[in-house]
Amino acid sequence: MGKIFFVGAGPGDPELITVKGRKIIEQADVIIYTGSLVNKEVISCRKKTCKALNSASMTLKEVITEIKQAVEQKQSVVRLHTGDPTLYGAIREQIDILEKLNIDCEVVPGVSSFTAAAATMNKELTLPGVTQTVICTRIEGKTPVPKLENLDELAKHKATMAIFLSVQSIDKVVEKLSKYYSASTPIAVVQKASWDDEKVVVGTLNDIEEKVKKAGIYKTAQILVGDFLGNNYSFSKLYDENFRHEYRRGSH
Repeated sequence: MGKIFFVGAGPGDPELITVKGRKIIEQADVIIYTGSLVNKEVISCRKKTCKALNSASMTLKEVITEIKQAVEQKQSVVRLHTGDPTLYGAIREQIDILEKLNIDCEVVPGVSSFTAAAATMNKELTLPGVTQTVICTRIEGKTPVPKLENLDELAKHKATMAIFLSVQSIDKVVEKLSKYYSASTPIAVVQKASWDDEKVVVGTLNDIEEKVKKAGIYKTAQILVGDFLGNNYSFSKLYDENFRHEYRRGSH
């Protein structure tokens, strides 16, 4: 039997894929990729005989059928997901079916859009004296959100928040966040992080809605909110000259 690899394609930049992921793509016989989100340059390294299928128009049943047929022919199959496949990747429903068919599955992680969005701004999501917690979430849409995970409930923590799949409802996002974050809280919206045509809009809860709409951003964007985007923070203890640990002597 062949094998199916669920590979994280990264956020967009074809170089932001793991070495392992690229090697698997280079050797694949069949690649099923999320064409509406994955940069096609990521699969440009595939071999000429590789069969590439865009899953944008496919159903779950059709995807499973293609994988099953390829695996039965002892072919190596890649299911290529944008970002990291373990975050909003809908891989569990595929893997559970495939494992019942005795098909071997392996997940290869990738760079998520929320880390790529922070990186493009040279920001650190966790800052001493500001926050040590990152909440990854989304606003309710076609996919419901559990009651205790509603955005206004999570906002109580005032931690760094990475909000996926929600920029089309930026007005609702702002409304929910404003219940606990101040109007001056910094917020950034990064569309297509790491792509050549990425857009970065930075503002506060008070003006971000207007800025996002003016920029024409309504999909494929990551929302980052929190005081980590500001300039007030404490230095880490790790590199403090007075801090002692097993690798360095210090005065404390």
